[in-house]
Amino acid sequence: MPILGSIIKRGIGLRQKIQIEWRSPDRMQRRELRKLIRKAQFTLFGKTYRFPEMLDKKDFSEEFRNTVPVHDYNSIFSSWWNKCLHDEEDVCWPGKVKYFALSSGTSDASSKHIPVTRDMVRAIHKASIRQIINLANFDIPKSTFEKGILMLGGSTHLNRHGRYFSGDLSGITTSQVPFWFQHFSKPGRVISRQQDWNDKLEEITLKARSWDIGIIVGVPAWVQLLMEKVIRHHNAKHIHEIWPNLTIYVHGGVYFEPYRKGFEQLMGKPMTYIETYLASEGFIAFQDAPDSKMRLILNNGIFYEFVPFNSENFDEEGEMVRKPNTVLIHEVEEGQDYAILMSTCAGAWRYHIGDTIRFSNKQKCEIQITGRTKHFLSMCGEHLSVDNMNRAIDIVSDELNISINEFVVSGIRHGSLFAHKWYIGTDDTVDVALLRTRMDEHLKVLNDDYRVERGSALKDILVEVVPESLFYNFLESKGKAGAQNKFPRVMKNNSFDEWEAFVARQAVAAGG
Repeated sequence: MPILGSIIKRGIGLRQKIQIEWRSPDRMQRRELRKLIRKAQFTLFGKTYRFPEMLDKKDFSEEFRNTVPVHDYNSIFSSWWNKCLHDEEDVCWPGKVKYFALSSGTSDASSKHIPVTRDMVRAIHKASIRQIINLANFDIPKSTFEKGILMLGGSTHLNRHGRYFSGDLSGITTSQVPFWFQHFSKPGRVISRQQDWNDKLEEITLKARSWDIGIIVGVPAWVQLLMEKVIRHHNAKHIHEIWPNLTIYVHGGVYFEPYRKGFEQLMGKPMTYIETYLASEGFIAFQDAPDSKMRLILNNGIFYEFVPFNSENFDEEGEMVRKPNTVLIHEVEEGQDYAILMSTCAGAWRYHIGDTIRFSNKQKCEIQITGRTKHFLSMCGEHLSVDNMNRAIDIVSDELNISINEFVVSGIRHGSLFAHKWYIGTDDTVDVALLRTRMDEHLKVLNDDYRVERGSALKDILVEVVPESLFYNFLESKGKAGAQNKFPRVMKNNSFDEWEAFVARQAVAAGG
């Protein structure tokens, strides 16, 4: 049996040891924070915030939270990380930073330079192996793990800038994967280095029949586009005519449910869907069993704090206050939305990554991603979250039997009051008026604040249906085509103006 299959087989026994580690999440996290502080105590950051003295305190975690300020990207980059770009060492983490992951997350954000240290690369690989081991929990044929793994990531080509490299996180981590894994990984080194996204998809499509793929990993929108392209090129009825042993799809980055119906239309047999949460700042969580949510990884180079996502800690634009109230892993409550602060072995300290999560099972530390702190609408107090939007889209898709993979919404002025304007991406025939009415009705049920405001300041919702391809074409027009990029669910101000101008130009070009 190949090495990967052997690892899965061993995982049946090893998972019992892993389960024991989860019995005290608070202890695991305190131990992790102590390790981080101890290793970084003689860095410039550690000396500035008195890390050596902190280690002598009985409640060092409380001292840490009282002493170290909360950072967003702009504040930590301007004060600290930019020094690493200028070849300084021992800034926020021991040694020099050789790699920086370029991250934007949405179509309207400029690239961020996130440091990726050797310790972080090792942590990501360790978490990846844990996820592989936990596949033993799923009812999957062992032969699946002897097949190829198609990893539809960004380009593995890295840009050299003097003494450091920048590029997609997948490029940084893939360049340092164990040698034995390279045998299974597709599309291979040559295609993976391809920087033009369309050329990469074309080359994968041409070689698809020569590969025996058992697992696919990637962001849903781009994986679906690839499978459609492969099916069309090879004149197949479904993807399993090309890859009959395809059994597992590992997804992450966005809420998957809007894509499920589209995926199932491309399949010839049922698939196992597994969710993962790998950000540029670290490997945060993965789904370790069927019918469960993702579980936080608590002992792998990351210390977490959780900020209740409410008006005390965030303003109307989603900006976090300077000194937010934070809770630790043993203090969280189920059903409450939290923003995440991370302190990591890559030199991020109390760093706000911008995502919001919700604990579905506190005892097991199981979470689900609910959105972004800045991707919600509250023009007049409606407090409409991306989670509300996703759920309404799911319900109306089922009711009208249509597939909606992409959408975007923005708050606009409506006379002297306000309205929400939606763009819905679907290639199915749909009654737009009925779609609008149903969405409005469901949002009123899902969100009491929305229901109240629909009777006062939020006077209308406007809905326009456009081809799904428009969303991907817009990303491409912004230079954001590729596996690491996702279309934002909420747009504000100039970003929405650019989107509407793009839609208008496309309509003129199409003669519409």
